Amino acid sequence: MSYLPLGALLVLGCSAGGVVVALNLGHRQAVLALAHPVTVGQTLMERDLREVSLARGSGLAAISAGMTDRIVGRPAAYTMPKGTLLTESVLGAPQIPPRGKAVVAVGLKEGRFPAGLERGSRVAVVKVPEPEGGTTEPQLPDPSSPVWYATVVAVWGKERGKTAVVSLQLGEDEAREVAAFPTDSISVLLVRKEVL
Repeated sequence: MSYLPLGALLVLGCSAGGVVVALNLGHRQAVLALAHPVTVGQTLMERDLREVSLARGSGLAAISAGMTDRIVGRPAAYTMPKGTLLTESVLGAPQIPPRGKAVVAVGLKEGRFPAGLERGSRVAVVKVPEPEGGTTEPQLPDPSSPVWYATVVAVWGKERGKTAVVSLQLGEDEAREVAAFPTDSISVLLVRKEVL
């Protein structure tokens, strides 16, 4: 038995795989995210940042990884959890909530927030279970899971229907609980609008 045809097929397969990987990488960009949680008003240092890969066309105006020098020394406008993608809107003058309240930024995937979400919207934040067995079917909230009520203070990146960063004002304890959940496990429901 000749191994030459088998070798040729192996080389061809590896080459094709390399092309696919290269094409996929070409549709991603390196952006900046938080390496750990930060509090409102905290001055960002280089150690607070990390580079992550984001799909192009996600609808989120994340700051490029090559702009670290422009971020270091700037304050965080909100208290944000580890992994939050950085945009210009989450940096700057601290947005300090009333006493006993806190503002937390959460990332919401397409389908996890209503189209009418805007500043002043009153929402219910619910935890959605992770898909089981690799299924992509949407999961319904567990009736026994807690529900947090919050007011939206800012929304970015929802215009293209891909990813949104939503800043929510709620009680300090509730804000800590919401911040502890992974982005993929949170959904918000529009309840009513409040005047801020």
